[in-house]
Amino acid sequence: MAEIFVAKIAQFADGERRIVTDGKREIGVFHWRGAYYAYENLCLHQGGPACEGLLMHKVEDVIAPDRTWAGQRFSDCEIHFVCPWHGYEYDLKTGECAADRRLKLKRFEVLRRGEDLYVISD
Repeated sequence: MAEIFVAKIAQFADGERRIVTDGKREIGVFHWRGAYYAYENLCLHQGGPACEGLLMHKVEDVIAPDRTWAGQRFSDCEIHFVCPWHGYEYDLKTGECAADRRLKLKRFEVLRRGEDLYVISD
């Protein structure tokens, strides 16, 4: 197992991401609301750079009490990152594809050692 340096914690602001490499593999590391998440930067659709697209809150349908559609809103708790090639969305906290939760990006452990942040790669 290899430890790959990501950043000094003080230089990795909340809401940012970094792309690090381990040989030929790229890993996207996200800092979101005090937590760190890391996934292989390889979209399950056609191999695009999944971790390099927009970060956006999940769009949710609003259903009225009479079960009719009342519009849409952005989720307060679920954030997605979007592959820039074809728009596949992934849940930031789980790496699951938003359209099919059975599909997941490869996840990596993030380790804090003092003021440094590392990803553990196999």
